[in-house]
Amino acid sequence: MRKTMLTVLLASTPLAWSAEGMWTLDNPPLARMKAELGAAPDAAWFEHVMRGSARIAGGCSASFVSPEGLVLTNHHCAVNCVEQLSTPEQDRVKQGFLARERSQEVACPAMEVNRLEAISDVTKDVKAATKGLQGQAFKDAYNAATAKITQACTGDAGATRRCDVVDLYHGGQYKLYRYHRFQDVRLVFAPEQPVAFFGGDPDNFNFPRYDFDMSVVRVYEDGKPAAVKDWLPINPNGPQAGEAVFVTGHPGSTQRGYTMAQLQELRAHDLLGWLLRLSEFRGRLIGYSERSPEAARQANATLFGVENGFKALNGELAALNDETLMATKARDEAALRRFVAGRKDLPPETAKAWDAIAGALTSYDAFRNANLMIANGAAFDSALFRQARRLVRGTVERELPNEKRLPEYAEAAMPQMQALLFSKAPVYPDFEKNKLGFTLTKMREYLGTDHPLVKQVLGGDSPEQVAARLVDGSKLADLAVRRQLWDGGAAAVRASDDPMVKLALAIDDAARDLRKRYEREVEAVVQKNTELIAAARFAQSGTGIYPDATFTLRLSYGRVQGWKEGDNDVPPFTRTAGLFARATGAEPYALPPSWLAAKARLDPNRPFNFVTTNDIIGGNSGSPMLNAKGEVVGLVFDGNIHSLGGAFGYDPRNNRAVAVDTAIIVEALDKVYDAQALLKELTGKR
Repeated sequence: MRKTMLTVLLASTPLAWSAEGMWTLDNPPLARMKAELGAAPDAAWFEHVMRGSARIAGGCSASFVSPEGLVLTNHHCAVNCVEQLSTPEQDRVKQGFLARERSQEVACPAMEVNRLEAISDVTKDVKAATKGLQGQAFKDAYNAATAKITQACTGDAGATRRCDVVDLYHGGQYKLYRYHRFQDVRLVFAPEQPVAFFGGDPDNFNFPRYDFDMSVVRVYEDGKPAAVKDWLPINPNGPQAGEAVFVTGHPGSTQRGYTMAQLQELRAHDLLGWLLRLSEFRGRLIGYSERSPEAARQANATLFGVENGFKALNGELAALNDETLMATKARDEAALRRFVAGRKDLPPETAKAWDAIAGALTSYDAFRNANLMIANGAAFDSALFRQARRLVRGTVERELPNEKRLPEYAEAAMPQMQALLFSKAPVYPDFEKNKLGFTLTKMREYLGTDHPLVKQVLGGDSPEQVAARLVDGSKLADLAVRRQLWDGGAAAVRASDDPMVKLALAIDDAARDLRKRYEREVEAVVQKNTELIAAARFAQSGTGIYPDATFTLRLSYGRVQGWKEGDNDVPPFTRTAGLFARATGAEPYALPPSWLAAKARLDPNRPFNFVTTNDIIGGNSGSPMLNAKGEVVGLVFDGNIHSLGGAFGYDPRNNRAVAVDTAIIVEALDKVYDAQALLKELTGKR
């Protein structure tokens, strides 16, 4: 790769900058970068890294790292695939997996990789469609407009093309993101989970860290490894302290642009409610896991997600309870409202936007629990129920005009929906009963025993009895049964005697009514008024600001740098020697035999994990950490404990991204796993 002027300047320019921002690649902060770095990447660099970056549908980031479709991401981003490919006799999560030749690469049952191809502005089209509308009319017009735009973008290429209309700046802009879709994804390498998640929950969101949290998959097209023009080469040496680094990933969701009413809603209701449920669910999962090794294997990925989510949400709640943060947010909102009051060129309703949002959120209290449990499906945590709902709704929605459908069943969304419907992922009946019994119990608790929907679902039985009857009686774990119902259409689904299908049918009208009420009374009001607030922000600050994260490709720039914890300096790197010093032989500090056997062959001073000032959030997991030449020098897998409030703001003093160093990735593939073919493809060397 060519050595750019940026590379030369970064080698000699002292770095001292805030690093805040998750910037869209069509609006990078070039002036800031030039001022702070002495130079900024050119258009070719942005185009290359955009196409070299990847998104894993469902919540992770990744990168293409070879011209033959190799994709590098985190272990915890691929663990669902690894778990679905495991059996009681062969636990690939615990034992790891390596395909030593192409013929051994195994298809992931439900994994999709997206590569961003183009971004275009469709703001005028969306706002023209919704102009002057309120409530349900606004929401229906918005859905119709986005369905029309995405279908025109996708055309007949739905199998290989995905198109999404993305809401940026909370309605300030609407952009069309066109992706290349890869649905044939095959597992190439995954280390043993004990080293991929070394330290477990105690070390999660902490540093020093010693996680080998990486995995490799390959995308295929027409039965062959996909030919990839833009890919990001691995630098086997990793980064240096103080070096400028760039993250191109897909941060999931931030709320830095929320109003005070929205933040208070999060604090008082959403976060607290989820934390209580996750805490109880965690205990339930641990109890199930203790039944047997097989039960522990079945619950492993779900338990990881619950524990990770609990810690992240707890950090967000702590941030919203910070008086300084909330005072700053209140001051900024008051300043913007004063600005609006003095501007006669803004629509008169702008001044009332904040109060309108607060009113909509207050009205939500009347049906919040019912919407959560029934419309959003929180009462029915079961893979079988989710398949039943897809069949019930999908067979009806596909018969409607595209503009009239629920967004998740629009033509542009159908390929992903059908991939999930026809996934070969295994279903574990006892685990399904455990989860469903818990969430049905929460439905009864939240809605009350006498609620009509609770009576309809439970009748005179206990949640556990109903869960057992539904799971034991359902045949939806059989792919052939799902295909038959899908092909038979709505009539076949209505005629089905499958108890899970009958449940989904029985509550569908009520679920749709609740969803419509939420769209009409809450969502449409918030979206309409946040559009006004976004326009006011643009009038105040222009577009030289970054939008909240939306699980779309963003650029973050920073440097390799530790931080000060009290009176102590936290160095930016951990070393391999620290991994073995931390190992106790007992979970979560038990190393797998492969690493213990390789200890003498590994360089004890090899960098293992490192921290940077890059601004990231959940969804950035698996993001490539790039040097100025566009080489991968690290793999983002976490943030430190101080970054958990990053949903609402960024503190350059101690917010840090945590990454696996490519130096240890290369050495471990060589000396621990003897993965010579994979190593040669990644680095060109054995």
